[in-house]
Parts: sequence; structure tokens; C-alpha cells
Amino acid sequence: MDTEAQHTERDPSSDTEEGSRSARVPGDSGALSSWRRPALAGAACVAFMLLLSHFVLQPFLIPSGSMEPTLQIGDRILVNKLAYRFGGDPGRGDVVVFDGTGSFVREQPQDNPVTGLLHDGAAALGLAEPDETDFVKRVVGIGGDRVVCCDKDGRLTVNGATVEERYLMPGDQPSSVPFDIVVPPDRLWVMGDHRSQSSDSRDHLGDPGGGMVPVDKVVGRADWIAWPFGRWSTVAGTDAFDAVPAAPAGGHGAGAHG
Repeated sequence: MDTEAQHTERDPSSDTEEGSRSARVPGDSGALSSWRRPALAGAACVAFMLLLSHFVLQPFLIPSGSMEPTLQIGDRILVNKLAYRFGGDPGRGDVVVFDGTGSFVREQPQDNPVTGLLHDGAAALGLAEPDETDFVKRVVGIGGDRVVCCDKDGRLTVNGATVEERYLMPGDQPSSVPFDIVVPPDRLWVMGDHRSQSSDSRDHLGDPGGGMVPVDKVVGRADWIAWPFGRWSTVAGTDAFDAVPAAPAGGHGAGAHG
């Protein structure tokens, strides 16, 4: 008897069982790939959106009424992060988003890094309120400008020129707080359109920096309202500052504020 042949002989039933097992593998792999592909596509889409929002165009949720009527609570705006990246600076009348750390708010201790990362990702996609250090305001004065409020007619002036602020919330006055300031170089004086509801440069006159925002803290310019669909539009520009002359060399001297 050929004992080697006996040792290599296989039970036909084992072939059937092994065949059935092998037949189940492709089905399991197919089920796995059926959810893996959409998951990978979704992850790639999120990664692309995060990169886009970090470098080019960031959604930003408006959490308060400080910029009414231009921007409403719950609006999601798109901030153009390339607007000032190639040599341009914020101009009078621009609506900008900026990091107020060091000008509007003090340095804050770091939160839990995981929680902070998740929040930053959601905020970058416009799904969560922005950081408490992020603000959206309108540029009223740039480096060298003398900004005064109010003149004898209760209006704002910049470099001696009266500014007709038609973008203000109806019924609001330009400011209930009188001030007379000169904006240092590479700084901005910013204010909300809903002056009676806006905490802006006026509220930080006595703080280090005098309420002025460094230009390099500007995240970008608010160019579009993307949500809700009924308000889908560009953020309207203004000609209110067209008649304002350039600040003279050396500025106007030290300003006083009341």
C-alpha cells in the first residue's frame, strides 16, 4: 500500500467546507468596501474643505447683532483670506474678520487640545460659533487717520471729512461715546454697524493699544453671505469714505478721547 498516497489523500467533505469558506470571503470584502469608499471620499472632502478654509475662503458664523443690518445673527459669511495676502491692506469701509487677541481680548489659557481641535474644525466649516477671540467689524480708520466723533451735527469725521454712514442700523447714532483719535501705522480703528449693540474699538480706548487692531491680525475680508439661501449675496461695499483725504505725513498729532 502506498502510505504516502494515504497521507496526502483528502476528505472530499473538507474540500466542500473550505470552498464554502473561501466563497464567503469575497462577499465580506465587498461589504467592507461598500462603506469604506464613501468614508474615504467623505474624509477627503472634509480635508479639502479644511485646507480651503485655512488658506483661501473660510466660512464664518455671525453670532451677534453687532453688524446689523449688514450682517444678521445666524448669517454664514465667506471670508476672503487672499484679499490682503499679496500686498494689499484693509481699506476704509471694508468689513473684516480679525483675531482680537492683544487688542480686544487678553491672552487666554489653552483649552483641552482635542476639544480645541474639534471646535476649530467645526468653526472652519462654519458649523460652530467662531473663537471668542475672533471678531467681525467695519474698518473706519487706517494708519495715520484722525477719526473724530462727533462733529456739531453728530456725525463721524475722518481726516476732517464728514462720513455719511448709510450702512448704520436705522435709529443708531454714529457713537454715544465721544472720541478723537489718531490711528498708528499698521493699525486699524474698527466699529460695528449696529453701534448701540457693538463692542468695538471705542470700548478699548483705555486698554493697551487703545482699541487699535494690528493689520497682521486681520484674517480676511468678508465678501459673501452664503447662508441662509434667502440672503445669498455679496457683502455690499460703501462709498461713504470716498471723499476722505489721505492722512498727511506724520499724522495729525496726538488725539484725545473722552
